[in-house]
Amino acid sequence: MTGRKNIVILTALVLSVSLLAVSTTTMLLPNYYNRAHMQALGEICGKIIEKQPEAEQAIMEAIKEYKYGPTCLPEENIILTYGYKPSEFWKTTGQYRIFFSVSGILSGALLFLIACLLWRQKENMRIKMLTEYLEKVNTGGGGVLLQEGEDAFSKLQDEIYKTVTELRQTREAALKAKNNFAENLYNIAHQIKTSVTSISLSMQMMQENQSQKHLEQMHRQLSRLANFEEALLLLSRIDAGTLSLKQEDVDVFTVLMLAADNLQEMFLRTDVSVDIPESGEMFFCADIEWTMEALMNVLKDCMEHTPSGGTVHCSYEQNPLYTQIKIWDTGSGFAKEDIPHLFERFYRGRKMKGDGIGIGLAISKAIIEAQNGTITARNLINAGACFEIRFYSH
Repeated sequence: MTGRKNIVILTALVLSVSLLAVSTTTMLLPNYYNRAHMQALGEICGKIIEKQPEAEQAIMEAIKEYKYGPTCLPEENIILTYGYKPSEFWKTTGQYRIFFSVSGILSGALLFLIACLLWRQKENMRIKMLTEYLEKVNTGGGGVLLQEGEDAFSKLQDEIYKTVTELRQTREAALKAKNNFAENLYNIAHQIKTSVTSISLSMQMMQENQSQKHLEQMHRQLSRLANFEEALLLLSRIDAGTLSLKQEDVDVFTVLMLAADNLQEMFLRTDVSVDIPESGEMFFCADIEWTMEALMNVLKDCMEHTPSGGTVHCSYEQNPLYTQIKIWDTGSGFAKEDIPHLFERFYRGRKMKGDGIGIGLAISKAIIEAQNGTITARNLINAGACFEIRFYSH
């Protein structure tokens, strides 16, 4: 519909300019033909006077009488009796010239005015459409702003749509951050409340009956709070982008062995072994300390899901694109509904054991992604849980 209207407007403009051009020509051409007529009449009179000088006075008197209008009827014209046609002696009158000129100018001006009105109406419709779209956006509606042609408003329409889209994404991100903040705050309060409640109960029990068991419980909860505090501080540094990560060559086997050594006591206590075969030197660019921290959390998660006497396996390989580390266990694997949420903060899966706070895998994911890496989790065919970590070269 808009394309057809553009054609109509363009046609009207062309006709307007054409009529104006014709009107101008109508005004100029008669002057040319009048001069040609005068020249022809002068040459005829000159020839007559040259042959008959005595007829000069009569010719001038006849021309003077004709100047104020013809003295005979058209059918009595003597020239017609000699076979001449009227078109051979055309003469434009000022009356017709003015009439056609004024008519052409008025017609052209009218069409030009109509074209301007149509163009103005089109602009008003586009402005109205954009205004209605912004009103819908302000009331929570909107949607896709469809392109209606290439004109002066096209770029404005594109910029409005981009701005609205960015504002909508910013609003959604702000709402998500607000919800996450509220949820995280609730989880933090819950974790602190659990430990404080446990410590308070242990203190009450100790007042009634001195027992090493209650003292150990208090120490355990205090240690849990200390670890929780460190994890929160680490997450806050990651979120703020202030976590300093070195870029150095790290050997895969070395960092896996360091991570396993730091968890050796826990592995011995749970009767779970670690298998890290040496596959040769493979280096990737990362911070060895924080990468070890991330791997420790993954190894610990696998250990917690492995029954006594089981094994946590590790393997690694490298290609021109990335370095891959695979860690899997011989447990029962993840619950299917837990897999999409494993790396969410404070998420505790259905098969999670112990008094963990559900923040270790979230920290691992943040550290790995900050070093141009990715981490995914899945179940193996044999029901064991498997983590795949990739550090990309570029």
